[in-house]
Amino acid sequence: MFRRLAIAALLSFAFAASAVAADKTHRVAIQVDQNDPQVMSLALNNASNVIEHYRARNEDVEIDIVTYGPGLHMLRADTSPVQDRIKRLKDMVFPGRIQFSACNNTKQGMEKAEGHAISVLPDATVVPSGVVHLMELQEQGWSYVRP
Repeated sequence: MFRRLAIAALLSFAFAASAVAADKTHRVAIQVDQNDPQVMSLALNNASNVIEHYRARNEDVEIDIVTYGPGLHMLRADTSPVQDRIKRLKDMVFPGRIQFSACNNTKQGMEKAEGHAISVLPDATVVPSGVVHLMELQEQGWSYVRP
């Protein structure tokens, strides 16, 4: 009797563990801190590959591409060399989630240096600090990639 209960408990535990693993949402933060179209394209390629990989496995994924310093040009409405790809990637990820985070510290510094307001792409979210945002995502268990 005890043996049957032990086997049933082990099977229940194994089933529950596999169900939890299947429900896991994969999360990755990708850093962009260079005003280099190749680095920006590589970050977008990494995001596309992650999306396609987990879509093929029917698993959820969340991606946050975090820009700061010279990398903010990726999300600037006036200087982004990849804004068309950003729009396509945003449309491609559904039902997953992708966020493009723009560092407000960098944005304010650029505005002061250039003497005018800077607009970010409509698909971007301004965060107080890009570096702090990356730290907090990692503290929440997100994976981290720097292309």
